[in-house]
Amino acid sequence: MKQSYVQLRRVFMEEEALINKKLPKELLLRIFSCLDVVSLCRCAQVSKAWNVLALDGSNWQRIDLFDFQRDVEGPVIENISRRCGGFLRKLSLKGCQSIADGSMKLFAQLCHNVEDLNLNLCKNIGDSTCQALSKHCPKLQRIDLGSCCEITDNSLKALSDGCPALTHLNIAWCDSITHFGVEALAHGCPKLRSFMCSGCVQLNDAAIRVLAEHCPNLEVVNLFGCNLVTDEAVHKLAENCHGLHYLCLSGCTLLTDASLIILAQQCHLLSTLEVAGCSQFTDTGFQALARSCRLLEKMDLEECILITDTTLMHLGMGCPRLEKLSLSHCELITDEGIRHLGMSPCAAENLTVLELDNCPLITDASLDNLVSCHNLQRIELYDCQLITHTGIRRLRSNLPNILVHAYFAPATPPPAVGGTRQRYCRCCVIL
Repeated sequence: MKQSYVQLRRVFMEEEALINKKLPKELLLRIFSCLDVVSLCRCAQVSKAWNVLALDGSNWQRIDLFDFQRDVEGPVIENISRRCGGFLRKLSLKGCQSIADGSMKLFAQLCHNVEDLNLNLCKNIGDSTCQALSKHCPKLQRIDLGSCCEITDNSLKALSDGCPALTHLNIAWCDSITHFGVEALAHGCPKLRSFMCSGCVQLNDAAIRVLAEHCPNLEVVNLFGCNLVTDEAVHKLAENCHGLHYLCLSGCTLLTDASLIILAQQCHLLSTLEVAGCSQFTDTGFQALARSCRLLEKMDLEECILITDTTLMHLGMGCPRLEKLSLSHCELITDEGIRHLGMSPCAAENLTVLELDNCPLITDASLDNLVSCHNLQRIELYDCQLITHTGIRRLRSNLPNILVHAYFAPATPPPAVGGTRQRYCRCCVIL
């Protein structure tokens, strides 16, 4: 193996290697442009000619360093910045925790045409990076700052000032962000289509109201865990952003059916709705939603503890495209609700995932009512006490490719019979 590699290297070490003679440099560059970072680095070691071609900035327009996250440090980013310059359009440094503001300042200065930047989990990144991007990178459209916990309102103000083309922003778990930062962002970035702020616990109705008023093109909004948000914020979103197709309100515990009703009236393009932990939602809200939002494909209703079989009946009838449905911890759901779901238009063609963890009233009869769901790929049944091995075997016999996740406590061993062995140990007697 080593010998063949040496021979191959010897061939390409020659400047007049056949491939270099036959193919013009422009075509070789075009071929190299299809390679990933690892392949380009390997090609750069073949010969001097290939080193020049492989490291040409035009081949480094899209770079994802996620696979090198344990090793990548500031000097690597600085070298890439010098090599790529204005060619670079997309860079992912996700998980590169050694990267800091100094390297990113140089990057912003040299790679001023960057459009897509992923800094997720780069925990040493702070406001200075966003200020540099604002100053030098006016074409920036997407930036992921998820879990960059040093980021504050100053970053959003900077992006607002210098990046008017911004369409996608992720500030999940940047818990220093307040409504002041979001309001500044909304005024300067009216083209925003995706806004992800999971875990930004300081955001309130004021932030979402301004966002909705100034960014009417919003299609994706994630407010997971923003527990200060009320129906007023959802009302503004629905009223101004009719193109919403993904909305996560999980953990927004102050919301009531009023939010679902306004979404039903205004957001007919909704395809994904996540409302886990919204414990005030009832059948009334989901009935309104099912009547108007017929494009719904994924719904997470975990811990919507007030819903009953009525919700399943309406979802089954009104949402024929439903693919994934989570009803975990919806303790009022019974076999009757699952029967309605199994007979619904979505069941035979589209339903692929059904989560029923901790639904104590469902029995094997529910599994029998799901055999018509021919595309069902996975069902969750943890802590469903009335489900048996027999019921699961019957379901698998009808749907042999389905994954069933369930847990059955091991049988209690029978008491020992005979012998003179003491029934309790000394510790148990004392206790």
